Amino acid sequence: MSKGKCIIFSAPSGSGKTTLVKHLLNQNQLNLSFSTSATTRQKREGEIEGKDYFFKTKSDFKKLVNNGEFLEFEEVYDDIYYGSLESDVLKKLETQNVIFDIDVIGGIRLKEYFKNKALSIFVKAPSLEELKKRLSFRDKDSKKSIEERVQKAQKEIEKESEFDLSIINDDLDLAKKESLDAVQKFLSK
Repeated sequence: MSKGKCIIFSAPSGSGKTTLVKHLLNQNQLNLSFSTSATTRQKREGEIEGKDYFFKTKSDFKKLVNNGEFLEFEEVYDDIYYGSLESDVLKKLETQNVIFDIDVIGGIRLKEYFKNKALSIFVKAPSLEELKKRLSFRDKDSKKSIEERVQKAQKEIEKESEFDLSIINDDLDLAKKESLDAVQKFLSK
């Protein structure tokens, strides 16, 4: 049986969940290990195989699906899949707590799987206008991709109530503090 617990961060793209997850990973007292997702999307500059993602071809990803090797997986954008590999997560849980930076549907599925061994946190920008500004500012996505992400965000926000806790990432320092407090409280139970 695993010793660790799961911390699930989900959010519409551009809400700042990755920044919060990275902040928590730097808090050594939390004994956190990052759940590296598998994905079929193209590797971005600076990303490292096995650290940021496990980059897979669509056919390799589908083989993993057919073999039942994912705790959850999702077609997050057209023809772009993400998933949490069961073997990777369960191995980490033997000695550490595992933190997920994951899409909203994936976060809901993981909470259903781990139940009270998981804390699910929904992160959101203060408004859709602010979210669109952040996506444009980070300069990683095309205009079309930004529009798709904002439309997807509207649907994802409707799922907020399915999470244990919501954090509005308006003030980054405050969001970091709220995240740390919530995670420390959960892990100390």
